Amino acid sequence: MRSFYHYMMRYRGVKKPTYESRLADWMFRDHDFPKQSTSYHEISSYLEWNIPFTEAVQVFDRLWDDYSTNES
Repeated sequence: MRSFYHYMMRYRGVKKPTYESRLADWMFRDHDFPKQSTSYHEISSYLEWNIPFTEAVQVFDRLWDDYSTNES
């Protein structure tokens, strides 16, 4: 299973930013983000302590559902 970070990189680099692309771009720029993690709790806790924008945790939860369904 690849990491959640690698899954999210598909959302980077869009011309019209979305919540998904904002989260992916932030993850890319944040050198402390747990980039090798496949743990919901580790990533969720990190986001709660370092929230990049108000909707980030909700966006993460929605994307995690897709990640956990399609990457396992």
